[in-house]
Amino acid sequence: MNDLVLKGGRVIDPAQSIDRVTDIAFTGGKVAAIGDGLAAKETRDVRGKVVCPGLIDLHTHVYWGGTSLGVAAEPLARNGAVTTFVDAGSAGAGNFAGFRKHVIEVSPVRILPYLNLSFPGIFAFSKTVMVGESSDLRLLDMRECARIASENRDLILGIKVRVGKGTSDMTGNMPLEMAIEVAEEVGMPVMAHLDNAPPSRRDVLKLLRPGDILTHCFRPFPNAPATADGRVHEEVLEARARGIIFDIGHGGGSFGFKTTRAMLKNGFLPDVISSDIHVLSIEGPAFDLVTTMSKFLVLGVDLPTVIRLSTLNAAKAIGKPDLGTLRTGATGDAAVLEIKDGSFEYLDVIGERVVGNQRITAAGVVLAGRWWHPR
Repeated sequence: MNDLVLKGGRVIDPAQSIDRVTDIAFTGGKVAAIGDGLAAKETRDVRGKVVCPGLIDLHTHVYWGGTSLGVAAEPLARNGAVTTFVDAGSAGAGNFAGFRKHVIEVSPVRILPYLNLSFPGIFAFSKTVMVGESSDLRLLDMRECARIASENRDLILGIKVRVGKGTSDMTGNMPLEMAIEVAEEVGMPVMAHLDNAPPSRRDVLKLLRPGDILTHCFRPFPNAPATADGRVHEEVLEARARGIIFDIGHGGGSFGFKTTRAMLKNGFLPDVISSDIHVLSIEGPAFDLVTTMSKFLVLGVDLPTVIRLSTLNAAKAIGKPDLGTLRTGATGDAAVLEIKDGSFEYLDVIGERVVGNQRITAAGVVLAGRWWHPR
């Protein structure tokens, strides 16, 4: 007998090209079956709702209590149907042990971190204090970063580095070059943040390697991926052809409707949709992953594609094929979503407002094969 069945929902699993109204069963923490007329010890009626793989938020900051920008993962998971949080370098070598012991290991939801090149991680990020951790090269200890990454391979996905005027100041691209050298030493990818120049988008992209991630990829001018007349910059097209992964990382300063419309018009979808949720962006304009997903929905991206960019593609980006799918035997994580109709206002990071007629909301979460939310 199955442990749990979700009955009558619209099951969307891009990994299997499934999009139909049916049932899905979970047993022993895994996906057991997809089909009609399934039975279980516990049954949940999800008619009129969408069932998809558990959402993966590729860019978050959930070292709550250990860094000034961290937010708590559990309420975000319940309110946003996220079952895997990828922490984008909140902790560095100097405070990763605390992140692991006090947050990751006790969390009911999965947290997979990138390790910040900077020894203290992102240590000064708030409404009143903002110091870029890559702006002082004395904080960038390559050997310690490599040591901690190697000793925590069961968790750490790669090396995170932030470059740009607001984060690396006049050190320019040097922190990125150092992060790539560490990544090559330990055999991991890099996730690179880019804000305002210096360095330029062109200078960053030419250093990234296949499988590395450029986050904040649809940021507004300056360092936007689209030209003023709406074309995609050649170096962006070339980077995609080389296998660079383009991640949204909305946050409080890194998503523009103008840029996104231009990129979509050119047929350039991001590889992954993520929220970059932190202590400032959680108050808007990002709010959470489902809000970020909704912005793409109202800009004309179809629902199965939006789900693919928030599940399957995110799982591929972090090398976790057991996540992001509802295939039989896969990890039993699922999101139950409701697509609400009405009039909804959305805001980008520079103040442009878009009114759409749909919003994606969380209606339930299955975690390790068990109904987890709402209680």
